[in-house]
Amino acid sequence: MKAIYALFTEADDVQRAVDGLRAAGLTDLEITVISSEPIEGYEFSRRDRATWIYGIASGGAVIGLLTAAWLTRMTQLAWPLTTGNMPIVSWWPNLIIMFEMTMLGAILATVVTLLVTAKLPMREPVLYDPDVADGKILVGVSHPREAAVGAIEGALAAGGAPEVKRV
Repeated sequence: MKAIYALFTEADDVQRAVDGLRAAGLTDLEITVISSEPIEGYEFSRRDRATWIYGIASGGAVIGLLTAAWLTRMTQLAWPLTTGNMPIVSWWPNLIIMFEMTMLGAILATVVTLLVTAKLPMREPVLYDPDVADGKILVGVSHPREAAVGAIEGALAAGGAPEVKRV
């Protein structure tokens, strides 16, 4: 068995099912909740709220800025072009390259973070049901422990699920 899940129409039922799964000994990482639209105001919707993507993107931007500053300065010092008593390293033209490299660093860091956190590319298909696109909310457990199968089915049924499915 690869997964056990149930489809719900109301978010209150989903919260009861998630609470029941937690009471059965499952952790938040083992419980999957999928909806076609955001569900605000319920505790189960806040569990994946914290993210490091802003800090990682900012770090990528700083690395890009420092790399661009080093690259432009070292390039101008390696091949000095004296132009009428002006400095060899001129920062105003360098700002264009520094801006572009800052944005490139932020974008690349963001894309890499997205790929890592979304676990792309996946080797194994994720738990999904086509009825989620029609407005239903999926609550399930992928790769459940054999000893917990009865407790999982009971928790999903106690949440008000009309049918508990096995895949």
